Amino acid sequence: MIISVYKPKGITSYDVIRKLKEKYPREKIGHGGTLDPLAEGVLVVGIGREGTRQLQIILKGTKKTYEATIELGKTSLTDDSEGPIINTNNSHIVPTEQELIAVLSSFKGTTLQTPPKYSAVKINGVPAYKRARRGEQFVLQPKNIIIHSIKLLKYDFPHVQIEVACESGVYIRSLARDVGTKLKVGAYVSSLIRTAVGSYTRNDSINLS
Repeated sequence: MIISVYKPKGITSYDVIRKLKEKYPREKIGHGGTLDPLAEGVLVVGIGREGTRQLQIILKGTKKTYEATIELGKTSLTDDSEGPIINTNNSHIVPTEQELIAVLSSFKGTTLQTPPKYSAVKINGVPAYKRARRGEQFVLQPKNIIIHSIKLLKYDFPHVQIEVACESGVYIRSLARDVGTKLKVGAYVSSLIRTAVGSYTRNDSINLS
């Protein structure tokens, strides 16, 4: 069985699995595509051996859609609101809407992206975020990503609201960081919602009770 769950902000993707295991204690359960604790939205879940096997088939090459709010003029160690957050726009630069649109458009298509240091990317078998929390120094290698579209929904400096349609492997936190770098003001994701994974949308996702 495949279901779509709306993960609320403040819990991990595995917390969703743990909650579902209470309802299906004898079933194998897995999810397709981790959402950060501070993000919310669509989490596709496979229940039972057949369901978990189908996850990889169903989600391979699946387009994902996000709505994100980016705050310009500040950076975050985690690239999101977990922080710590640093004010970086000491020159008080205010990018124009045209400049912002041009920078957003530059990320469409196939580009290279470096994952956040506080991410689940593994280095010699150890997640990067664990190494970062231990204060270890390391470098993550950039990877090819595909972004189909980026729409500017609203711009009221320093806040930017965008909609992004992309393939798996894209970190919206990294996109926000890189947008801030190109605009020379710094940026981080202040809120993130995954609105769709393929045909699964937030409108038909079930809420955890």
